Amino acid sequence: MTIFPGSAFRWFSFDGFTAPRRPRHRLLRALAGFAGIVLLLLLLVLGVFVGAAMLLSGVLWRALTQRHAAPPPASDTGAIDGSFRVVDTPRLPLPR
Repeated sequence: MTIFPGSAFRWFSFDGFTAPRRPRHRLLRALAGFAGIVLLLLLLVLGVFVGAAMLLSGVLWRALTQRHAAPPPASDTGAIDGSFRVVDTPRLPLPR
């Protein structure tokens, strides 16, 4: 069975590429499974180290940029000064 049922692709069979084949020999099958697990663990450890490096670089970047920032003025109380007006809520007419 092929992927492409059209006549243009019948001269070449893609079956070997689409179906994963496991080795028939028990030792080769065990070695292939072990190699897959080792590859999976290697990628997991690599991902952990890359993530830790990204977190560490972010912490260092933040520490270095905050050190050179100007200190906030001492008189800043955080309050907003302004004049305000209370607005009444619109009332709907009573139903008849």
